[in-house]
Amino acid sequence: MKVTLLVIFLAASLFAGSSLVEDGYQHFYNLEYDQALADFDRAIALQPDSPDLYNHAAEAIVFREMYRDGALESELVTGNNSLLRRARLNPAPDTEQRFLNEVRKALDLAQARLRRNPNDTGALYAMGITYGLRANYYFLVRKAWLDALRDATTARKLHNRISELDPSNVDARLVQGLHDYIVGSLTPLYRMLGFLAGQRGDKELGIRTIENVAAHGVEDRIEAEIFLAALYRREHQPRKALPIVDGLIARFPRNYLFRFERAGIYAALGDGKQAIGGIEEVARLKTTGAPGYSRVPWEMIYYQLGAIQFWSNDLQAALANMQRVTAKADEVDLNTGVLAWMRVGQIYDLNQRHDLAVEAYKKAIAYAPEAEAARESRRYISSPYRRAEPQPSRSGV
Repeated sequence: MKVTLLVIFLAASLFAGSSLVEDGYQHFYNLEYDQALADFDRAIALQPDSPDLYNHAAEAIVFREMYRDGALESELVTGNNSLLRRARLNPAPDTEQRFLNEVRKALDLAQARLRRNPNDTGALYAMGITYGLRANYYFLVRKAWLDALRDATTARKLHNRISELDPSNVDARLVQGLHDYIVGSLTPLYRMLGFLAGQRGDKELGIRTIENVAAHGVEDRIEAEIFLAALYRREHQPRKALPIVDGLIARFPRNYLFRFERAGIYAALGDGKQAIGGIEEVARLKTTGAPGYSRVPWEMIYYQLGAIQFWSNDLQAALANMQRVTAKADEVDLNTGVLAWMRVGQIYDLNQRHDLAVEAYKKAIAYAPEAEAARESRRYISSPYRRAEPQPSRSGV
């Protein structure tokens, strides 16, 4: 998911023939991570020698933490998607240990199979996914981005090997495409680092590869679609993202983040009416008790509505909605809270009230000091926020 987007990458594969795993991923893509993990655990109990199943469990653990910390919203919805600047996730020690145990078990099982048959494409695939998952752990939890890129590069090499052994395996190319995009997005300084020497990356090639997986993949098609929608947004091609997100909403109707994403796409297209209508539809689904929508915090709805109004220059309405969020700042995730405080400050600056803006920026900094929005707010204290022209094209940072 996000997606993110971007986390380094995650890739989920539906373990053929396992209804438990299929059910698990239905829960997974509908943001029901506890239920997904329970299904994966039951599948492991039935087939404890499958590295894929431990990967599924590890992936559910990572996404559950991202969801709880508001990181999925920042990837899919707010556009706060710097590749190297992201607040650290802080999982509970037992959660972190559970994730590491799943990764270790998956690696051990895949390595055992490869000792018996070095050309076992299933084991190569599973091991590549495990390294990708661990890359996310290094990136999101330890903030060790060099270790993350090293594991991501290892995953790419493993899946390259699958392509050599079985060129018809489209799914294995997802990791390759993501790796090409990510390395191609890094500055030359970062790419000059040892293990990336000679790897230039290629953003356009990466996108084309992911497009191919989204169109022709079997096990990783959904994952490719989610990444592709996020990449289109990142690359300022929102119109391409719209049909993908519409399809995801139809398949996973309880995932409210997809609806927020669609509203953001319409905002990026300059269609404020459709964008606001999309947020109002989420509010309607919550009010009527639609499955999955009771868990949507009202403050998230207010934030999304206010963000669209902010970029549409409806500043009075945006301020009212952002203040509804900051009034409950102790009840929202860090990402939403810090962005709301920063937006309040920016609105005051645009209204020539820098004294009030500074107070809001200081609130953002105190609320989540390590967040990108807090770092951005520090700049505005001495240099008031300005924008050269109206920018109704983004629903987030």
